[in-house]
Amino acid sequence: MTVLYLARHGETAPNREGRLLGSRADPGLTEVGRGEAEALGRRFAGREPSAIVTSPLRRCVETAEAIARVVGIDVVEERRIAEIDYGEWEGLPLAEIPPETSAAWRTDPGFRPPGGESLEDVQARVAAWCDEQVDRSGPVIAVTHVAPIKAAVAWVLEAPPSLAWRIWIGLASVTTLRLEADVPVLLGLNDRSHLGSDS
Repeated sequence: MTVLYLARHGETAPNREGRLLGSRADPGLTEVGRGEAEALGRRFAGREPSAIVTSPLRRCVETAEAIARVVGIDVVEERRIAEIDYGEWEGLPLAEIPPETSAAWRTDPGFRPPGGESLEDVQARVAAWCDEQVDRSGPVIAVTHVAPIKAAVAWVLEAPPSLAWRIWIGLASVTTLRLEADVPVLLGLNDRSHLGSDS
């Protein structure tokens, strides 16, 4: 049995501007985002994880390193928990996606932005990675993105990838799973209590 803590990275400028930020652009954290990463580090103080795993994208690496400085173990990169690839939509304001295209995206988990990934694609790679974590000997902290976290929750609940549209995952939040060989369990979703009363 493994407890898996899924931490979303801190704020970046595209997040603040409401732009689609997938696996192609690689901005670092803003000053606010660095503060959020430090808050995550304090959140995990005193824990003894068996691993800190991160998406290789800079915003996650910077967040993971802030946690690692407190926890005291090295960070390992894992490409399967990188953000969804938005293809040609990378960097677009979400409001610029035509309504009919947005509707198709929301109703078809196999829908791919031009040159990008579908929710089914993301769920397949995240589920494969989650399966491998079941037999770890201690807690795992994974620093990742909104789409992979939603995919992991759908995997635990045996729900379709379209569940992603019904879940909110905030920046620097923590979602907690208990991974067991028979029945994995969702223990906590979108916890931002470490960010203060305004979170």
